[in-house]
Amino acid sequence: MEFSWLIFAILSALTAALVAIFGKIGLEGIDTNTATMIRAGIMFALLLSVIVLTGKLNQVPKIISNQKALFYIFLSGLAGAMSWIFYFIALKLGKASQAAPIDRLSIVFVIIFAALILGEKITQKIAIGTALMAVGAVLIVLG
Repeated sequence: MEFSWLIFAILSALTAALVAIFGKIGLEGIDTNTATMIRAGIMFALLLSVIVLTGKLNQVPKIISNQKALFYIFLSGLAGAMSWIFYFIALKLGKASQAAPIDRLSIVFVIIFAALILGEKITQKIAIGTALMAVGAVLIVLG
């Protein structure tokens, strides 16, 4: 079994943790939506640089011409932007150590949506792990 995805998933989790920490510090005394817009601009610039440096800029017309892919990427972008908006509001109003675990309930929702929409199987182990994540998030918030 190939586990290269695991390295990137761990790196994703580590950098996502820094979003909460840096975001909480950076939100002191400023508007969350403006901060989210600046964050999105920085992300756009970084991603554009990566695409240019890796020679993948020529893939943009291919994606734009694929109506199905473009539609779902659009929906993903819309959902991602809404997630950032809500997350930064939660960080500003609450503790990072409480907002982040609730935000990470997205894992529970992904598992449920993957079963309902993508037809992925939920085994007994997955169901137990999902329930433990949900209970853990609630315990952290109540703790």
